[in-house]
Amino acid sequence: MMTANVQAVVSESRTDAAARCSANVSDKQAAEVALVRRVQAGDVNAFYELIGPYERAVFLTAVGLVKNDADAEDVAQEAILKAFKGLANFRGDAKFSTWLIQITINEAKMKLRKDRRHLYESIEDGQQGEDGDYMPMDFADWREIPSEALARKEVRDALTAALKSLSEKYRTVLILRDVQQLSITETAQALGISEANVKTRLSRARLQLRDALAPGFDGPWNTTRDYSAPKSL
Repeated sequence: MMTANVQAVVSESRTDAAARCSANVSDKQAAEVALVRRVQAGDVNAFYELIGPYERAVFLTAVGLVKNDADAEDVAQEAILKAFKGLANFRGDAKFSTWLIQITINEAKMKLRKDRRHLYESIEDGQQGEDGDYMPMDFADWREIPSEALARKEVRDALTAALKSLSEKYRTVLILRDVQQLSITETAQALGISEANVKTRLSRARLQLRDALAPGFDGPWNTTRDYSAPKSL
């Protein structure tokens, strides 16, 4: 009986917590919609309040694509400016944050096309399947990255270099899902692709990142090592 009572209390607590979380999300979305309406009505100052929570997300998305801070700042500024100019036509079909990230991705792609920085070399150890798509290497001993190791500069440098080595379509989906924490649906909306495609790209991106990082688990990462994208991308 006591066990049943405890389980009932725990279940009720979880239900209450979920309800509070849902209410908080709803309140946040309602407040965001109100800010959008104020900007659309001509309240310019409301835009600064609206964009504030997403400035870092915009920059991180941009830098993940253009791969340097200076260009990322230019992309972020242009994306925010376009969002301000285009907010009058924002209908709310998607969340404001998703719409904003989509603008950022488009601006970053335009920047890449202009600068011709979208050409990649291939990984020497890369593999291809019969359909020419990427196949991950088979590592007998694959382990999670220890949380304490993430604080080490050489690991951060290796992660950054490996991430930059991914082709645009894989790097983008990895950033949106694993860095920005967008949902599958939001990522699909931002990229204009299906949810199934998001899952496929994300899986392949994680495998490619694993393959790029795995050699470091047998010893210190070589920070001078060149990382490059798979042959098939």
